[in-house]
Amino acid sequence: MRKTVVIVEDDPGLQQQLTVMLKRCPDIECLYAVGSGEEALAKIPKQTPDVVLMDIRLPGMSGIECVAALKKIIPGLEIVMLTIYQDEESIFQALKAGASGYLIKSSEPEVLYGAIRDVSSGGAPFTSHIARKVVEHFQPSRAENSQDERLSPREHEVIELMAEGFRYKEIAEKLGIGLETVRTHVKNICIKMHVRTRIEAILKHRS
Repeated sequence: MRKTVVIVEDDPGLQQQLTVMLKRCPDIECLYAVGSGEEALAKIPKQTPDVVLMDIRLPGMSGIECVAALKKIIPGLEIVMLTIYQDEESIFQALKAGASGYLIKSSEPEVLYGAIRDVSSGGAPFTSHIARKVVEHFQPSRAENSQDERLSPREHEVIELMAEGFRYKEIAEKLGIGLETVRTHVKNICIKMHVRTRIEAILKHRS
C-alpha cells in the first residue's frame, strides 16, 4: 500500500526537489506541498496524509508550532522534521511538540524513503548523529526512572520490543495481540512513565 506524504517547506526550489524525489519512489505518493504552517493547518485536516515532512523555519508560524497545532487536531498524525538545524534546542522542541522523527535535508533519497516507511509503521527515524544527541540528552537517574518498574509484564514486553526497533505490526505478531492493543499498551506506557512520545519512553526505559 502506498504511503501518502505532504511536504511543508517554504523554499520553492527545495519543495520542487522533494516532490520530484518522492515521485521516483513507487510506494510513496506526495499528495501536495505547502509553503507555510498556516497553509498546512488549513489543508492537512481536510486531506490527511500518512506522513508530513516539516521544515522548522517557516514564515509566520514556525514548523515546531505547526507540529504542536496539527497534533492537537490529528493526534495520530506522523510528522518527521526535515531541516538543516541540528542544535539540541530545535531537536528537543520538535520532539516535545509531537514530531516522530528528525532528519537533515542533505539525507540521501533512500534514507528519506526509509524514514517515511518506518514512521508510518510505528518507527522513529533519526539520522545517526541526531539520535546520539537524543540518547545523551535523556539520561535520567534511576530514581527518576522508577515508574518503569510499575509497567505490567505485557507493557514490559512491548517496550522491550520497541527498544529493539520492532514496529507496532511486528510487535503485535510476536505477542499474538491486535495492532490496536499494541497502540493502547504504548499509550499506557507513556502515561505511566510520564512522557509524551514513544521515543521518550524508549530512551527513559534504556537509561
